[in-house]
Amino acid sequence: MADDELYDPSTDEFEDASDGEDETVIRVTEDELEALEREAEWAQERDEAESLIQEVFDGSAALDGAGGSAGSNSGSTTTLSLLERLLLSRILGSRGGLSTQRAEEEEQEEEAEEDDDDDYRWGYGSRRQQQPTWFPSHKEPQAAGVELLNSGAFGRPDRTLRKRNFTSMVLDRSDQIGPFHRQTIGRMTIPNSTGAVVARYSSPVYAGQYSEDSSFFYTCCRDFTINIYDTTAPLQRTLKPTPTRRRRRLFYGGLDEYDGIDHETSLKHVKTINGIEGAWTITDSDLSDDNNWMIYSSITPTVHLVSTREGESEQQYPLHFSGHEGYDPGYGSGIWSVRFSSDGKEIVAGAQDGEIYVYDIEARQRTLDLQGHRGDVNAVCFADTGSGNVLISGSDDRVLKVWDRRSLAGGKTSGVLVGHTEGITFVSPKGDGRYAISNGKDQALRLWDIRRLVSIEDFDDSSQIDPPHFYSIRGYDYRRGFYPKPKYDSHPNDCSVMTYRGHAVMHTLIRCHFSPAATTGQRYIYSGSSDGNIHIWSLDGRVVQTIDRSTTLPLAPPAGPGAVRTPHDPSAPDPVALPRGTGRSRAVVRDVSWHAWEPSLMSTAWESGELGSVAKHEWKGVGKLAGGLEDWVEQQREDAMGL
Repeated sequence: MADDELYDPSTDEFEDASDGEDETVIRVTEDELEALEREAEWAQERDEAESLIQEVFDGSAALDGAGGSAGSNSGSTTTLSLLERLLLSRILGSRGGLSTQRAEEEEQEEEAEEDDDDDYRWGYGSRRQQQPTWFPSHKEPQAAGVELLNSGAFGRPDRTLRKRNFTSMVLDRSDQIGPFHRQTIGRMTIPNSTGAVVARYSSPVYAGQYSEDSSFFYTCCRDFTINIYDTTAPLQRTLKPTPTRRRRRLFYGGLDEYDGIDHETSLKHVKTINGIEGAWTITDSDLSDDNNWMIYSSITPTVHLVSTREGESEQQYPLHFSGHEGYDPGYGSGIWSVRFSSDGKEIVAGAQDGEIYVYDIEARQRTLDLQGHRGDVNAVCFADTGSGNVLISGSDDRVLKVWDRRSLAGGKTSGVLVGHTEGITFVSPKGDGRYAISNGKDQALRLWDIRRLVSIEDFDDSSQIDPPHFYSIRGYDYRRGFYPKPKYDSHPNDCSVMTYRGHAVMHTLIRCHFSPAATTGQRYIYSGSSDGNIHIWSLDGRVVQTIDRSTTLPLAPPAGPGAVRTPHDPSAPDPVALPRGTGRSRAVVRDVSWHAWEPSLMSTAWESGELGSVAKHEWKGVGKLAGGLEDWVEQQREDAMGL
């Protein structure tokens, strides 16, 4: 997972170009001017340090000449060694070396754990820095986004760009031509409440999604348990946790099982699937279109297929992507991402070391193996829900690649989508074979039109396009939860249509999605965030809703031992303040899922103490929102003024 393609300043062409060339006038940007000023400071420090070291050596020689005792010589030698270490770290601050700050950063990196993002222990004494906002979100509609909204590709175009609420639409007779369109209502009822927790686990949750028809919801936890819930049934009135065979991830690997309470929920629990233990966690999962089958992966070459139907056997079918029967950790690449084809007959998978696989389920064999990237492939998908011809992959090498299986001569990609300056955490298609979105560790969510891709010939030609790692931050590790100020907000050859900002993509592989087609026309994009918020954007670039997960009601109020616990109702009016005895809980929102037909969504999160939870957030009118009418009017005023 760690990025291995790092920019080497010693090979910078700016420096090389200055040798042996005629004197010319060079125009520089502010960023380049700052870099030149830093170079001058480093050069001055180097000269001063060299002079000082020379003085130290001269003084040491004088001491030796004076015939100091062995103890004195030893002491001066030790002192000299410490001075050398201190001063040389500054000498090496010149181009091609390390500054004192960089040396400290590398020392911290050596102390950091080298496992996947999952080794970040949320809430266990982690050092947290205040994250500056380098790229504020848009306050005004962006031209490219408005063009998308009016193109007809994302539902019914708006008749006007003026902001209207649901009440004004009802009173506006110009909109009373026939019944309201579902998408018109859906745009006015975006989930906006802090909601309440509906399920709580003894292990962090890595994925949580509705089925295609939203008839059930499923979660995948780090302890390799998969829980399925019936979302058509009403919430339970009392919590009745039942003892189960609980699983606990051990620090040094493996799972420990013992009798206990695995999780509590107010949802109707259908079944728990005890996944086959792989490496560290379930990295990804997906449902077949008929909702009858699920696949899940971990960091091994084997994907498991299991039935989701209630009452059916929990037999799990291993699909060996390495081509070898059985699990051999030394053979094949661990898999990060998996997706079913629309007909449910094939699986596309993204793996370590840049590999992409396609697997035929009926034939039980791998049918395609592409060496597609220079880093781990964190995300893969089929671009079109109607066919399995076009694949999209996103990797730690900072690019997305498009693959057309009808023209894969020699395993050659159709083209590259360039724009991110750090690794890609997730890719989600619109499903029309044209648009897709991606989350990146550069704290950007980008929307792509795959017809605007860069040809592989231009991408491979460094004289045409600089490699993406030229524009990344050296030594940056997103798992630490701090994003340093970048020099570039995107690759100079950025071919994305829109960029969305405001969320935090750190600690783990944060996911993003399009809003439902039936109710919103996919006119919104939403994402989890490591800052504990849920972010919803309009396609025009504006953040239209932010939900603070730390203010979400817990599963149930505190109660004494043996007391009957009544869960909080996500549909009830939001409280003005959290109940007494309920503290705010820091969370990393890793995944979010919007109901296909209702104005509500589910968020899955890690919480302090290695716990996980799912919360439900609904659209609520003024009467149910915390703060009442006055706060709502003030918010409308600020929105209208673009504040």
